[in-house]
Amino acid sequence: MKNKKVQVADWGILSYQEAWDRQETFFLNIIAEKRENRKRSVPIPTKNHFFFVEHPPVFTLGKSGKMEHLLLRENELNTKGIAFHKTNRGGDITFHGPGQLVGYPILDLDNFFTDIHKYLRFLEEVIILTLGDFGIQGARSDGETGVWLDIDTPVARKICAMGVRASRWVTMHGFALNVNTDLSYFDHIVPCGIPGKGVTSLSKELKKEVDPERVKARLIHHFSERFEAEITR
Repeated sequence: MKNKKVQVADWGILSYQEAWDRQETFFLNIIAEKRENRKRSVPIPTKNHFFFVEHPPVFTLGKSGKMEHLLLRENELNTKGIAFHKTNRGGDITFHGPGQLVGYPILDLDNFFTDIHKYLRFLEEVIILTLGDFGIQGARSDGETGVWLDIDTPVARKICAMGVRASRWVTMHGFALNVNTDLSYFDHIVPCGIPGKGVTSLSKELKKEVDPERVKARLIHHFSERFEAEITR
């Protein structure tokens, strides 16, 4: 039996390592439950989670990323108070920090659909629909996961990065949407390993601060509709 209930929680401000450790706990618990279900005559429905979090300044490098896309040396990172982590998600290098809305859906895709590419496209669509609520037209870029603005122009810029991990159809990691983010941090990396393209935020595009709680509400609304999920808190 498929369980389409998704428990949503907000972790507030949390270091990247602590959030990663928490994710791993939920992720591994769901995988363990799936293994146990194979031994049961009546399987127990697995759980799904969606966590919001904001990180102190940190650069993270995906498993397919290149170190040369980090443009600072270790002593410079320390001076600027920026952490650095190599991670087990997909994608290259990105930045997390204050004013950025990070979402970590930890889902058993057996409850929805078993297609990781479809999962990423659905996440992108959730972001695009949310941006639309603020009068911003987001778009996909062929071959590049995430959400962009003005993609086919010389001023193409990324507003949302994505990178996930999946095992036994259980997901972790997720997306990072720039809401009120200090974009100067991106000067120290080649964002997502893609040279020549910029980054932006909701506040930069709208020329004003944006209420992150309103963004979260719209994200969850579109997530629940796109994934046909029942949201609990």
